[in-house]
Amino acid sequence: MSKIDHCVILAAGNGSRLIPHSGGIPKPLVEVHGRPLLEHVILTAQGAGIRRFTIVVGYRSDAIRQWVAERAFAGISTSLVENADYHKHNGVSLLKARAKVHDPFLLLMSDHIFEAATAEALLQQPLGKGEVILAVDCNLDRVFDLDDVTKVRRKGDRIVEIGKQIRRYDAYDTGMFLCDTELFAVLEYAMKDGNCSLSDGMQILGKAGKLRAFDIGDATWQDVDTPEALAYTEMVFDQFFCQIPVAEGVLSV
Repeated sequence: MSKIDHCVILAAGNGSRLIPHSGGIPKPLVEVHGRPLLEHVILTAQGAGIRRFTIVVGYRSDAIRQWVAERAFAGISTSLVENADYHKHNGVSLLKARAKVHDPFLLLMSDHIFEAATAEALLQQPLGKGEVILAVDCNLDRVFDLDDVTKVRRKGDRIVEIGKQIRRYDAYDTGMFLCDTELFAVLEYAMKDGNCSLSDGMQILGKAGKLRAFDIGDATWQDVDTPEALAYTEMVFDQFFCQIPVAEGVLSV
């Protein structure tokens, strides 16, 4: 399998739970440790070897487009895709990127920060046709917000159940996916009344034996979805997340 250097970032949602803190700016532009969440995601993925980015935008997309136009990163290219249906589930956002994706890709969330080494290790996993590999955290005692995190249940290295409300689980979904392009067809199949979530697609893949788990070990990640999670991330940032130097240059959009 050739090296995967393309990443899709989902950045379309309105971040309703962060709006009281953000004043209405898009969640991807909310700052953590002096930088927007989206910048952390891009720089960390770049540190893992990603060179091409497709960012799906929706809520206040004008602000994100302006930020991208004004922000320069060396050595990467970025395209933005509009999702006017950003009020729907995140599977709809990923489907908007379909025309831009022709080979296996890394899928990330704009509000999850992580370590570059984790993404790099995920990118090195052998990906079978039609498969998705989800990076999972098996340290059940260290999640910040148990009610909000998506849980998974594994059988060997296969994920057989996924969702926020499942009762039996042995790991957490970290929001990092290595995907074959057949995921788009699965999401189309999962569509009901014009809507679907990533978890809907993952449940289908799990039943088909096509959803694998990649254990991130002791690596750190954080979903920044609420003011409380934002404050926690600020508090632990220096301890767990190493900063990547700003890479100046020309950003191709």
